[in-house]
Amino acid sequence: MLETQQQEEKFLTFHLGDKDTAVICLSHITEVLQVSPLEICGVPQMPSCVAGIYNWRGEMLWLIDIENMLGYEALSRSHNLATKMMAVVIRKDGKYLGLLVRQLMDIESLDVDSLKPANIDLFSRDIASYLEGYFIDSNEQMIISIDAKAIIDSSMWNIHN
Repeated sequence: MLETQQQEEKFLTFHLGDKDTAVICLSHITEVLQVSPLEICGVPQMPSCVAGIYNWRGEMLWLIDIENMLGYEALSRSHNLATKMMAVVIRKDGKYLGLLVRQLMDIESLDVDSLKPANIDLFSRDIASYLEGYFIDSNEQMIISIDAKAIIDSSMWNIHN
């Protein structure tokens, strides 16, 4: 009898919108930090999902409203200025980007072999390009897997490269 080996990886889970759950693979995350909206310096003439820049370790870190980028209501509309937000700092090839999220949930181990592709029947073409796919949890709920590399490589950032 052959036993199949599960290919599990650890993912950070967080809320996306009011009822969706999303994950990012821990291997792409550098740090998670609390950010006050008052510490974010807005940058004019940027896409609406760009919250601004933040002083991180003495460097300029671009902060992205991941919900707005993926077609959800902007966090700024639902967030109190006095309340700190969580920023998930992702990296690829020495580039860093902070993803502002509504609420962190947990770290989960997921079987990457069960990842289903982000097809255009479920997601718009704009959103699908930023997703690795999705998982179905034990409660038959969809967990959206964010592609950190695709977000960092987005042509949207060519303005400041």
